[in-house]
Amino acid sequence: MKTIRLEVAKATSFLPEGAIERVGARVHNAQQSLEEATCPGNDFLGWLHLPSSITPEFLAEIKACATTLRANCDTIVVAGIGGSYLGARAVIEALGSQFEWLTNDGSNPVILFAGNNIGEDYLYELCEYLKGRKFGVINISKSGTTTETALAFRLLKKQCEDQRGKDVARQVIVAVTDAKRGAARTTADQEGYTSFVIPDNVGGRFSVLTPVGLLPIACAGFDVDALVQGARDMEAASADDDNIVTQYAVLRNALYEAGKKIEILVNFQPKLHYMNEWWKQLYGESEGKDGKGIFPAAVDFTTDLHSMGQWIQEGERTIFETVVSVETPRHTVLFPHDDENLDGLNFLEGKRVDEVNKMAELGTQLAHVDGGVPNIRVVMPELNEYYLGQLIYFFERACGVSGLLLGVNPFNQPGVEAYKKNMFALLGKPGYEAESEAIKSRL
Repeated sequence: MKTIRLEVAKATSFLPEGAIERVGARVHNAQQSLEEATCPGNDFLGWLHLPSSITPEFLAEIKACATTLRANCDTIVVAGIGGSYLGARAVIEALGSQFEWLTNDGSNPVILFAGNNIGEDYLYELCEYLKGRKFGVINISKSGTTTETALAFRLLKKQCEDQRGKDVARQVIVAVTDAKRGAARTTADQEGYTSFVIPDNVGGRFSVLTPVGLLPIACAGFDVDALVQGARDMEAASADDDNIVTQYAVLRNALYEAGKKIEILVNFQPKLHYMNEWWKQLYGESEGKDGKGIFPAAVDFTTDLHSMGQWIQEGERTIFETVVSVETPRHTVLFPHDDENLDGLNFLEGKRVDEVNKMAELGTQLAHVDGGVPNIRVVMPELNEYYLGQLIYFFERACGVSGLLLGVNPFNQPGVEAYKKNMFALLGKPGYEAESEAIKSRL
């Protein structure tokens, strides 16, 4: 099998002499501290060798549950937020038809996502859509008390029971949660839901290859065995100190030290939009702390060249780009002939649309490099489960190494709780009386 590859020449040329070597000298210690679990956040390293530890028996359990849901549901709602849905959505949308929700022939259930916002209109419209549909729910929450997900699950559980009856609801509601603790675990045990465990030592943003991601992906009809195999192969390929994982981690830190404070993840394949969103959480939550961290941004090209292109080309030179490029698309569409040729595009007649897209990618890269933007390129041979598995583990491990090179704990997220405390205080949640008074004095 091929592997994803990394192209760095159009980024390293922007660095001062010796920059790569200075950062690279710290790689061995970063890799060793991951492997020996001596790094900060070492109680959350369960993802590191997760691919190689997944057994055929475990995958069989995932696929059996997915088969039950697929047989009994025309729609499956995945309730979760952050890492509890972004990885699954990234893979599902990368592999699925972008118009399946319009043309669904019943061979696969419609996969929807909830519990990732507090939008009243969103929830109302979701519940209206589900009326009369044979829907099931995958509730993904370690605690069961995350506001966005708990609210959505309350609504979905009641509607599922009302529409399908409690006995059927117990068969089509699945919990992915803590092994022993929390509201979601209590509910699952009381109701008799099928349940899967989120490992204690795997943080949400690293959880794609746990039941958090694997179950929804399997429910959508995709090959979780190939996804895991891709990740397993990338795990094996990234064990030493010099590989594409460490090269990416070193390069982005060297660019950061050279004043490039913003990394823009770019795709020229719209099916990768949610992979960008997953990547943003992975790197933003892992590195943005202690007053440090590259700001992770993302764009979909060529679409966003018509909105963000001007800023990237000529704005403040504190940015670099990482482009995820898919070498070979799944389908073939040829540029058609037009007798009148009013748009002047007959010179493209007979060319594959992807050839035009690749020239747009190359032309953009050259323009941005000429404009002072370092460019890294991550090339996937194809957009399939195997290479997505490689890409996921590539970014996960690079994130761990990169955070340690940066000098932060990549596996905690202390800042995430700040908004929740304020929200609960403003809503008058019991136990937050002192915080409520403090906030009122500021308003």
